[in-house]
Amino acid sequence: MTAGIEIANATKSFGDRPVLRGVDLTIEAGTVTVILGPSGSGKSTLLRAINHLEPLDEGYVVVGGELIGVRLHRGRLKERSERDILKQRARIGFVFQNFNLFPHLTIVENISEAPIALGTPPARARERALALLERVGLSEKAAAYPRQLSGGQQQRVAIARALALEPEVLLFDEPTSALDPELVGDVLEVIASLAGSGVTLVVVTHEIGFARQVADRIVFLDDGVVVEEGAPDDVLDRPRNPRTREFLSRVL
Repeated sequence: MTAGIEIANATKSFGDRPVLRGVDLTIEAGTVTVILGPSGSGKSTLLRAINHLEPLDEGYVVVGGELIGVRLHRGRLKERSERDILKQRARIGFVFQNFNLFPHLTIVENISEAPIALGTPPARARERALALLERVGLSEKAAAYPRQLSGGQQQRVAIARALALEPEVLLFDEPTSALDPELVGDVLEVIASLAGSGVTLVVVTHEIGFARQVADRIVFLDDGVVVEEGAPDDVLDRPRNPRTREFLSRVL
């Protein structure tokens, strides 16, 4: 399955510090969108708002035609129950910067745990976990524990774990930022292999080469506002906004 994303007037502050300032963004189903921007621009907060890890102060997110984290009640948006939100998050995979694997579980158990908790028979969940490990090039690590893997291998396991629930949308929050440089390529290769698979991918990253090769669309966020968006060639080679040009001149 695949799902598009609509973000409308996404507004969020932490205390008196605005982080998102009325972001409007439409992401087509099955596409790859890369979000660029300087530190503190609101990229991670926007990503976390998509699956309601970060509730918005104003605005809303729709995935596949369904409001995420809230429902419409008598003309107003009301928070959904935690049970409903967890069900929605099963459709929206999230890969964090720091892997977040369970250290006491083997790799295959890390991947199969959530499907089993949601009712998948253990044998079937394990079979799918092994297939996903093969997909990310780690079939020989099924019985290992996270501490026995490199950072890059752990991140590939985290991607497999996110895929185990067969999500419609997959979110990546700077998936290579915690890795040594020589491990980055393997992780980016796995993410690139998901392009065109039908899953809608949204990737926060500073890897400009990856963005150029894989993204269908690039969004440049600065100070909680979408400053520029468009095809990779347009944004990276012919940026219209001076702030985009300044940012790219620093990172390229």
